[in-house]
Amino acid sequence: MAYNTPADGGYNASDVAVVILNWNGQRWLEQFLPSVLAHSDNARVVVADNASSDNSVAWLAAHHPQVQVLQHAENLGFCQGYNHALGQLLNYKYYVLLNSDVEVTAGWLRPLRELLESNPKVAAVQPKIRAYHARAEFEYAGAAGGYLDRLGYPFCRGRLFDTLETDLGQYDDTRQVAWATGACMMVSAAAWHAQQGLEPEFFAHMEEIDLCWRLWNAGHEVWYHGASTVYHVGGGTLHKSNPRKTYLNFRNGLALLYKNLAPGELWPTLVTRIVLDYVAAAQLLAKGNAADAAAIVRAHRHFFGKLGYWRTRRQLAKPQLPAAQRPGTYLGSLVWAYFGQGKRRFSQLGLG
Repeated sequence: MAYNTPADGGYNASDVAVVILNWNGQRWLEQFLPSVLAHSDNARVVVADNASSDNSVAWLAAHHPQVQVLQHAENLGFCQGYNHALGQLLNYKYYVLLNSDVEVTAGWLRPLRELLESNPKVAAVQPKIRAYHARAEFEYAGAAGGYLDRLGYPFCRGRLFDTLETDLGQYDDTRQVAWATGACMMVSAAAWHAQQGLEPEFFAHMEEIDLCWRLWNAGHEVWYHGASTVYHVGGGTLHKSNPRKTYLNFRNGLALLYKNLAPGELWPTLVTRIVLDYVAAAQLLAKGNAADAAAIVRAHRHFFGKLGYWRTRRQLAKPQLPAAQRPGTYLGSLVWAYFGQGKRRFSQLGLG
């Protein structure tokens, strides 16, 4: 295609919109937006602002007027923030969902776009995610591609629970994964709109896993590309011990399974997860963390309170692929492998 080789000999990604969702993140924009502008190969850089109360929008107008700003009237959260923004960007072939606290590197965009261009079945792809403050290590939110165990617990190549591997080149490959991280994900615009974007009720957390699972169910593929690297700060919005984050993770975790599990696997898996969730709540309570324990109980109550809605969403998701047929699925229990068998590295799980 002509836009691959512009007159100056450089790479042209003008059919890509790199969209950064911002909420009171001026400090991140100041720190990381310059790298995005410097290394995005003529892609359109857009900041979607979730009604920030800091000086983000004014700072963008003063320092980077070339950046398109889409202002939301209220904080729509991660899911609806992106849904609303990308609904206004209909003239692009690909979107990149990029967190504001991500530093990109020279050439990061090209491998992702070329993979999508070369294989029309690929709907989403993520780069290698390394930690900004420990640059040799993989970062928690995405690492070298997202996986799920048979109970729907997410993990990554390069990260099992809180154990992070050092990048020694062991994941420099390109391969199918269960999910691509929302911290930095390129997605086909056509596939995005066909799936109606992110699940609006999630607000935030696990939304990219749900999207990628729906893409697999719809006959698309999700990949990881090790030739592209970005650095992610992580934890910039909600600390992992925040009860709000606990609530969202546990509520959305149940909804994720209910929406996407194959019919024969739905209730056995869901019941097991419910039991394990209450075991986790009991452990938190025993440690004196009553707020997080209460958040888990509230998450379950709210999930079942909206079961009719989730039933409708399940019908739209058209779940069909059993675990054994879903790429990026570990057919064992990650909890048992990690805590019972002491497996701390992805390579010990036997997934290749």
